[in-house]
Amino acid sequence: MKKIKYGSSDIDVSAVILGLMRIGTAENPVKVIETAYDNGITFFDHADIYGDGESEIIFADALKKTSIKREDLFIQSKCGIVKGKMYNFSKKHIIESVEGSLKRLDMDYLDSLLLHRPDTLVDPEEVAEAFNQLESEGKVRHFGVSNFNPGQVELLKKSVKQPLLANQLQFGLMHTGMVDAGLNVNRTEAASVDHDGMILEYSRINDMTIQAWSPYQGPNGVFIGDENLPELNVKLQELAEKYGTTPTGLASAWILHHPANMQVIAGSMNIGRIEQIAKASEIELSREDWYSLYLAAGNKLP
Repeated sequence: MKKIKYGSSDIDVSAVILGLMRIGTAENPVKVIETAYDNGITFFDHADIYGDGESEIIFADALKKTSIKREDLFIQSKCGIVKGKMYNFSKKHIIESVEGSLKRLDMDYLDSLLLHRPDTLVDPEEVAEAFNQLESEGKVRHFGVSNFNPGQVELLKKSVKQPLLANQLQFGLMHTGMVDAGLNVNRTEAASVDHDGMILEYSRINDMTIQAWSPYQGPNGVFIGDENLPELNVKLQELAEKYGTTPTGLASAWILHHPANMQVIAGSMNIGRIEQIAKASEIELSREDWYSLYLAAGNKLP
């Protein structure tokens, strides 16, 4: 399993994260966790809203049935979404969310807490108070954000003293906006439009780890095997055979090859697919093959 530094810290983490949003659909959650761990995935991602909290309970119950030690894992959760109602970065909500997650996970601390989606009513000083309390009480060791642009990160940094180590952002072969804008500078095509404030370059400059969520999603759902995307799937199959992996593994390796030092969030509960993605973390794509996949996904170079 490829390891990377987590943000600006000196902590080594697995390049592949297992996302637990769908653990409630797993036939055997114990086997899912053991398979991930046995293949080098030690980073597990939760959110307080996944399964309305049930996902964290299922994970905790399954983990107790394994021989895996808590201290050998990196457990991350997210908060801030009040499902269907609002976003809430108030001190009260952040602290109560973390305490709820810890209770459901039956753990004393989170390795990392991310703010799930930007709250336009955010008061950075209130967030700072919540982070300080959670850190001083030993309930959260590291902090980050999710779906934030550079300006929103900088706003938090006015008050928050802890380093913001990660940003969860959607990225994959069929969601390449953060790459497109950088490749089409000084042009008028749609691909030149920067929607996110050069978040890719900002993350690299500030040593924030990008955690790529929904990495296999396209316009019609999962793009792997989508008959509406024949060129991409032919290229995926061709290169998967070349590198001794599967199209899913190759799509993962494509993300991990980027020098921004990203992580891939694998949300699958399929044992075989988890193994494929984990093994693919060690694949070293050539520059030519990386760009050939980018082009096969329907992109153009200026």
